[in-house]
Amino acid sequence: MSVRSRNNVVVTGSGPTVLLAHGFGCDQNLWSRVVPMLAERCQVVLFDHTGCGLSDKTEWDAVRYSELDGYADDVLAICRELDLRDVVLVGHSVSAMIAVLAANKEPERFARLVLLTPSPRYVDDDGYRGGFSRDDIDELLAALESNYLGWSAAMAPVIAGNPDRPELGEELRNSFCRTDPEIARVFARTTFLSDNRDDLRRVTVPTLVVQCRVDAIAPPEVGQFTHEQIDGSRLVTLDAIGHCPQLSAPEITAEAILEFVGSR
Repeated sequence: MSVRSRNNVVVTGSGPTVLLAHGFGCDQNLWSRVVPMLAERCQVVLFDHTGCGLSDKTEWDAVRYSELDGYADDVLAICRELDLRDVVLVGHSVSAMIAVLAANKEPERFARLVLLTPSPRYVDDDGYRGGFSRDDIDELLAALESNYLGWSAAMAPVIAGNPDRPELGEELRNSFCRTDPEIARVFARTTFLSDNRDDLRRVTVPTLVVQCRVDAIAPPEVGQFTHEQIDGSRLVTLDAIGHCPQLSAPEITAEAILEFVGSR
């Protein structure tokens, strides 16, 4: 099977290549508000992680995708099949760390990285604030595994933020509900129990870290830590609320990406 089919690859626009990688429980549709702005100046490549969206779910394997490396290898396979070079790889949430892993494996493939609301580790540790205790994460995973649809309804508004704009939480909930619960359970464990702090120090590709002013999932300390660990990186704090600024603040999110692309 071609990678294009497996990962539902879509290409639009022309110019420098921007590859958009979505986060947990989502698919490429979550980028829909920023794509028109990016495509005016860039070739935009969208895809669904294996097991998500309109990807071929028969290609999903619980063992392969129990580690973020499985997803990073898929990103590299997309780049190879489409012969993409000088790529600006934008990773949202957990895909920020997938982007880091992909760039560390084949740095010559990428011109720049944009890490959108990243977290290298969600669990607090000595001298490190990830935003959650291990008990918090265990409770989150237990709730997700026992009642995924209920978890989606409860968590989507928290992740989206902006309680005065309930339609954002509803859009995110609908995205979660389109995900196969078994795949979501594995991806959630892979996401929330990973620790990629050491991988940050190995990044050699120019990197932009983008965080939101208020984010219940990746607090500002996490963005600051990510920035400090990647030599020469830039940190931008958007005047936005929530963990999905491409959803809640698409204009300033696209502007931050395009400014970084244009500063090459």
